[in-house]
Amino acid sequence: MPTPFPAMFALTPTRAATLRAIADTFIPAGPGADGLPPGSAQVDLDKLVTALRAQPLGEQVEFEQLLDLLAKPLAGLTWWGPLRPFLDLTPAQREALLQSWAGSRLPPLRKGFHALRKLCTFLYYGDAPAGGPNPAWAALGYPGPTPPVDARPPGATERPLKPLAPVADTTYCCDVLVIGSGAGGGVVAGELAQAGHDVLVLEAGPYLHGADFTQREADMMGRLYDARGALSTRDGSIGILAGACLGGGTTVNWAGAFRTPDYVLEEWAREHAAPQFISPDFTQSLDAVAAALSVNTAYPRHNGQNQALLDGSARLGQKTRLIPRNEKGLSESDAHFQGLGYSSLGDAHGIKQGTLNTYLRTAADHGARLLAGARVERVTIVGGRATGAEAVHTTAAGRRVRILVRAGQVVVAGGAVQTPALLLRSGLRHPHLGRHLHLHPTVPVAAHYPWPMRSWHGPSMSVVNDTFTRLGGTNFGAKLETPPTHPGLLAMVLPWQSGAQHRELLQAADHLGSFIVLTRDRDGGRVRIDKQGAPLIDYQLSGFDKKSMLAGIRAAVDIHVAAGAHTVYLPHGTLPTLRAKDGVVQNPELLAALPHLPWQPNRYGLYSAHQMSTCRLGGRRATHPLRPSGETVEVKNLYVADGSAFPACSGVNPMLTIMALAHYTAQGLKATRPS
Repeated sequence: MPTPFPAMFALTPTRAATLRAIADTFIPAGPGADGLPPGSAQVDLDKLVTALRAQPLGEQVEFEQLLDLLAKPLAGLTWWGPLRPFLDLTPAQREALLQSWAGSRLPPLRKGFHALRKLCTFLYYGDAPAGGPNPAWAALGYPGPTPPVDARPPGATERPLKPLAPVADTTYCCDVLVIGSGAGGGVVAGELAQAGHDVLVLEAGPYLHGADFTQREADMMGRLYDARGALSTRDGSIGILAGACLGGGTTVNWAGAFRTPDYVLEEWAREHAAPQFISPDFTQSLDAVAAALSVNTAYPRHNGQNQALLDGSARLGQKTRLIPRNEKGLSESDAHFQGLGYSSLGDAHGIKQGTLNTYLRTAADHGARLLAGARVERVTIVGGRATGAEAVHTTAAGRRVRILVRAGQVVVAGGAVQTPALLLRSGLRHPHLGRHLHLHPTVPVAAHYPWPMRSWHGPSMSVVNDTFTRLGGTNFGAKLETPPTHPGLLAMVLPWQSGAQHRELLQAADHLGSFIVLTRDRDGGRVRIDKQGAPLIDYQLSGFDKKSMLAGIRAAVDIHVAAGAHTVYLPHGTLPTLRAKDGVVQNPELLAALPHLPWQPNRYGLYSAHQMSTCRLGGRRATHPLRPSGETVEVKNLYVADGSAFPACSGVNPMLTIMALAHYTAQGLKATRPS
């Protein structure tokens, strides 16, 4: 069977020239003789092409067609401009074309605009040469990675795990094959290996540790995230962040370790015939994984935007709480405080207790074998029973070798996008498989403060406001948290209206603070596969969920203003900008008009770091692809243990819930043998 991600995008000379001109339009040269270089001087087209080649084949074809359209005079028809190729337009005309596409009534043009904008702005501000800083960072007040690699403690350079390294086609046999090594797969592997099972773990991504985590955005996003950090819905409107490395999401998440709210567990038990979620056994699983991860709230201080969330909420009489985090060994040193800000790019200091530092080490200590860089093509099934898997491993030299695994039981834990895709490639056809995708759709609300925020340092998220999580008497609403704010991500999420406007917005980035509105979505999307077996993600925010999101945006604005911000940017492509003085918004009519703005896909930036529920677990075979035990209803000895098994959206950052569910599932597996 073909691999899920065939590479085909070709960068012809004309396409390359068009991309360089597009980059210069999104990021024109800074003013003055010593101004910053234009986009084409810093956007690495090789990295752009590599990101494109990690996308499904159809997306690559669309991008080629987009660039080829811009190379023709017919491009003028898309904006009622001159009938000339993009390269023959003046700089002002090029900018007008992109501005027209941003607000076009034609969805493909809006999609094309945002694809180009995200790639160019992220690579311009997020990339850097290995030997020095990005020249744009100084103007932002961004110091870059710190401390240097050679200043990290000796233990940070050790590689405690010793993955397998086959250099030829190889067959492995094991009791239990675990596919995925993150919050789900890592826990299952550790629990079963410790119980005496012969465990083999296959992970699609690479093994990085310690000094491998360079803290440079473009480098780390390209190596640690699915689709090199460019995963998105098919319409391009929602950027999706999903870990694809040893340790999975626990290696790259923001270290928030929330316990599942009781009302969510009660909902799951009641509405999905899954009473185990309100059982003492599941509570014990939550306790066990929290202990293994050293979950605590003993971090010494907040960064600027978390302090703003804390202070602004308090002034409005709204309660906040500290976010439990899975880190240990923290000191009050600047090195530790600054290092916490890079959790989304991997922990170079060995502080974060993801599966890399916990369950996978336990698994390896008890004989489990780990193979990174192994993309599973399909689970093998004989007579209605899972018997192993077929995979392709990429060696250190770049050679691809075939891997065949024979196993008594198979546990899939590739995440809510890749798990249903793998099961569909393997021939499963349950009518609800891949459906009910929940994303915790998220928008950032940014604001400028009179004082430095420097929110790229310190815990990315340490304070949460839960005031708006259950709106209108429902279990649905929005949480207010804070995101990492390194320049690439910041440049990508902030609205672009012109090159000069966007550059000016970023000039004072060290005074910028952001809250995120994380929506517990009631209505979901779907994961399918294309002809090559790659996942295709469909999702549009429903009217019900949009109301929750808008309520969260209003709340975020109020908190920013109460905390002392003088300017607040509403998260829409038209960039409504609120001015505040003495804690009062001076142009409230813009806020009142917020619900009436066009909220169609690609009119604003929407993101997801949490994907759930595409292989949901429950007691009703007709509507739930998984039994309460985690076993698929279609195939014996085939289990799922990740966020895709959630009966519905968790409503909180899902790491701890995934780990607890995997722990609970593993206890059942300990007592079973293949039937």
